[in-house]
Amino acid sequence: MRAWIAGALTVTLAAGSASGAAPAPEPVDATLSTSKGERVRLSRWRGKPVILFYEDKDSTTLNLPLKDELFTRGRERGLLQSAWVVAVANLEKYDFFPAREIALSYVRDEEKKAGVPILVDLDGTLGAAPWKLPTKTSNVMLLDAEGTLVFRHSGRMKPEDRARFFTALGALVGQDLLAEQQPPEARP
Repeated sequence: MRAWIAGALTVTLAAGSASGAAPAPEPVDATLSTSKGERVRLSRWRGKPVILFYEDKDSTTLNLPLKDELFTRGRERGLLQSAWVVAVANLEKYDFFPAREIALSYVRDEEKKAGVPILVDLDGTLGAAPWKLPTKTSNVMLLDAEGTLVFRHSGRMKPEDRARFFTALGALVGQDLLAEQQPPEARP
């Protein structure tokens, strides 16, 4: 019996790898809400790379160095319009009255401060398949223009993690984002 199982497993594994490559990753999507209750799909932001931050209220500063560096590099290189930045607040634990309205009011205030829309996840959508993101930390994802996951990190990013992120983003926007920027007077 053991020999039969081993043989069947060998045939299955050989057949599964006959093409020589893993199947291409599929674009991912989810339906979330704006802070005003409008339902929106993440696919709305296709056409450019998407930098997606998914964070609970206690994790918004974990990757502040990345956020600051991202803005600085984008501004210095004139790339602020080259990718979408989508923030998603994990409010699943506040999805009850009256906490929901208080949390949404806080998100609207943060949107005004940051100058970017912040989507809300009230029902744990991004914690479930196919995303399966940890819900009590900062998650940083990079999707290509078609919505396919290119980079994913959960937790505080170390400098080497940020370097991997900027390498992947640079490939999507066609610029080496790790190269030192020359001063304007030194450019040819």
